[in-house]
Amino acid sequence: MSEESKVSKAQQRAVNKYVKANYDRVNVTFPKGRKEELKAHAQARGESVNAFINRAITETLERDNGR
Repeated sequence: MSEESKVSKAQQRAVNKYVKANYDRVNVTFPKGRKEELKAHAQARGESVNAFINRAITETLERDNGR
């Protein structure tokens, strides 16, 4: 890790506090090997695994709710 990219403990605490106040966390379990499949799929579309999962859930909820 280079000097420019190091995060101070105070900065990390601030980020953790922000995340805790503004986001919900959900742990998801997949069969072995599926994580790499998800990573490759997301990367091929220029998005993170988190963004891909959020998009997939949002699209499914909209479809299932007739929106």
